[in-house]
Amino acid sequence: MAHSIHASVTASVTELKRNPMGTMAAGNGAAVAILNRNEPAFYCVPADEYEAMLNLIEDAELNAIADARANSPEVRVSLDDL
Repeated sequence: MAHSIHASVTASVTELKRNPMGTMAAGNGAAVAILNRNEPAFYCVPADEYEAMLNLIEDAELNAIADARANSPEVRVSLDDL
């Protein structure tokens, strides 16, 4: 069965167990695909890249909220009412 690998660097589970930080360093700041029996099992993602992904997800969620509210009626409020 063919699998897509979404990383330029791969390592086996055994390599990861033997040298976890060396395996991550091999990715040069990018995700490393961890293979189990030549199939992708999971991805090791550096903290900076993971934070960037979470920010993109949050931005997408906020954009969806803004799009949903785009046609809502406006309510005028004076600063004195607040």
